[in-house]
Amino acid sequence: MTAAQGGDDNDSRCAPQQALADDHVWARAPQRALSAQAEAEGGSGAATGAVERPDEARHEREEDAIRLLLVEDEQALASAIARGLRRIGMAVDLAFDGPSGLEKATVNDYDVIVLDRNLPGLHGDEVCRRLVEEQVGARILMLTAATGVDDRVSGLDLGADDYLGKPFAFEELVARIRALGRRAGASRPPVLHRGKLELDPATHRARRSGRDLKLTRKEFGVLEALLGAEGAVVSSEELLEKVWDENTDPFTNVVRVTVMTLRRKLGDPAPIETVTGVGYRLP
Repeated sequence: MTAAQGGDDNDSRCAPQQALADDHVWARAPQRALSAQAEAEGGSGAATGAVERPDEARHEREEDAIRLLLVEDEQALASAIARGLRRIGMAVDLAFDGPSGLEKATVNDYDVIVLDRNLPGLHGDEVCRRLVEEQVGARILMLTAATGVDDRVSGLDLGADDYLGKPFAFEELVARIRALGRRAGASRPPVLHRGKLELDPATHRARRSGRDLKLTRKEFGVLEALLGAEGAVVSSEELLEKVWDENTDPFTNVVRVTVMTLRRKLGDPAPIETVTGVGYRLP
């Protein structure tokens, strides 16, 4: 639920385009913001990434192995948010109405579900209620333009874990997703250890025998999943679902290739063990 890591927008407003859109409120005017972004980047034919942002390097370092479902009917807004989240390493699936959001949420294993309240087909409140009834393990963050106390209380009473009103700052959305992601994996220690391996998801740092490892987003995600399994076998299908998103070809060999490059970077003796026909583990 490899995916394209999407876009290069990761600014601090309610969608990543905000700074390039002359501080327009993105959630209220997505088309205007898109036009402003295109103009700022030098027109529709300009290469993406032409405009540098001061905080870009910081965002590049703050990467997350979180699998997320975003259910939002404003497709331009949803796509922009997804690009920003993918930019910092999250695996993001999209749904644009209540029924498809409910279906994806019950079929796939997500850490966090960001759920707009006013959805076509099935209201976000009903989607939330059914997810709670189904005991879906993901944490739920509800989005809405209604920011009154009664609205927030009713959303939380349905079983949502958090609530964010529109318009919102993109960095606040990221912070809330990270907080919910930590709750979803609350049983795990903040820094993962096994043997001489050490991985800190918060700082996106991994080490072996005190040596810093220069890992790609996917290599880091695979290593995090294996460490989090605490010696249990993790199948290729589980890794594909946890680290990549729904756009990935289920018949791809991307997991095998990523494990191969990860092994090379970890060095000898190779700590990742292949369990033939089953998956991988860190014994």
